[in-house]
Amino acid sequence: MALRFEPILAEGIAQVSYFLCDESAGCAAVIDPRPDADIYLLKAQQYGVTITHIFETHIHADFMSGARELASRCNGSAKIFVSVEGDATYDFAHESVREGDKFEFGQVKLRAKHTPGHTPEHLSYLLYESHEEDPWGILTGDSLFIDSLGRPDLLGDEKTEELTKALFNTMREVFCQLSDKVIVYPCHAAGSACGPDIGDRMHTTIGYEKKHNPFMQIETFNEFKKAIQDSAPPVPTHYPKMKNLNAKGPETFGHTPQVRSLSVKEFEEEMKNTDTIIIDTRDMLAFGGGHIEGAINIGQRPILSVWAGWLIDTNAPILLILHEDKDLERVVKLLWRTGHTNFKGYLAGNMRNWQESGKPIKKLPQLSVHELSENKEQYQPLDVRKNKEWQNGNIPDATHIFLGELSDKINTLDKEQNLAVYCASGYRASIAASILQKNGFQNVNSIPGSFKAWKAAGLPIENRTEN
Repeated sequence: MALRFEPILAEGIAQVSYFLCDESAGCAAVIDPRPDADIYLLKAQQYGVTITHIFETHIHADFMSGARELASRCNGSAKIFVSVEGDATYDFAHESVREGDKFEFGQVKLRAKHTPGHTPEHLSYLLYESHEEDPWGILTGDSLFIDSLGRPDLLGDEKTEELTKALFNTMREVFCQLSDKVIVYPCHAAGSACGPDIGDRMHTTIGYEKKHNPFMQIETFNEFKKAIQDSAPPVPTHYPKMKNLNAKGPETFGHTPQVRSLSVKEFEEEMKNTDTIIIDTRDMLAFGGGHIEGAINIGQRPILSVWAGWLIDTNAPILLILHEDKDLERVVKLLWRTGHTNFKGYLAGNMRNWQESGKPIKKLPQLSVHELSENKEQYQPLDVRKNKEWQNGNIPDATHIFLGELSDKINTLDKEQNLAVYCASGYRASIAASILQKNGFQNVNSIPGSFKAWKAAGLPIENRTEN
């Protein structure tokens, strides 16, 4: 019999939840669960324990909380514990937690610590051995990350100054005061937009962060404020919607959301709804070779969650195109994590059935980097990478529009131009090119391999420096 403490990474959204149990006590806690909750139930079954506590460090903005979904599957054994600091309110059944509240799970105990800044209500949880007074670890949620801090600008401009001050105080008065040996377990790993340039390890220590985290080395508020503002990545469009949904309480299913299979005729009927979004999850080369007109290509990788969040309204009716029918559950879980549950169906038999039914097929030309280089006067390169990627070099004479802002800036592009769309490796390029096609751009080309292939081929790069 032993204490178990396990991080559980949700790739794509780069979110880390935690499963904590003491087998001898027979009880378990889950911290910051994702909605596809089977993994926690399987852990409880594996260790022969019952999940009794579900903790949320704060009201999440980047993914759909799985607290209510997990609680519904625990058949009444588990309660949801949320912070009511900062006057936070919720529209679902919960247990209130405040600064100093303690919880014991056999050999380990948790103590709530108010760490505002990322959000007003944010709590971290100090981890102790049951007989010790000094913590050995801390669950920092979205307040302290590896090499980074949680961003304070997600509640709008009117709250940013207040939250920036709170974050500075949390960093100086809470985290910097902890022992160097305390292990830090954050809610996000590298790839999340909840903080700037989050490091790529799963955990760290207070001592390491004091030495290497640039924000923890700043001693004045004005310098801290400038560093936070200058480093802030773009705010994904789904963040405000997710925060409201998580405070209200997401719908529960008791299982992975079910999606019905559709014949070609049924699929066509659903397509008649002008609000419906067709997501084609196949590889960019397969999509380029032939797809249903109007489909958006977001390939079946973990990052699908993030780009669906950025680009597709959570209430939009969704039709799915899969590589194979067996991919359905995986794709649905990825979409569920950023709040997409309005599924109208998927095309049974995928594109094979569509093409064998004699239905029209749209192509998206794929342009190699060599073809682009040899015929550069015929194409206008369009770079859809992040600003920081763009600043580190680009294909000469390219236009830059970040993918997350493409829909808002699409009217700045000339529909008559022969566009060659690229990103780092091609995944985002295909998303962007499919959006352009959907919006009536006829002369669009996607570049497989994109900037990585361009550099690997030894082709010229335009270097730039930040203003």
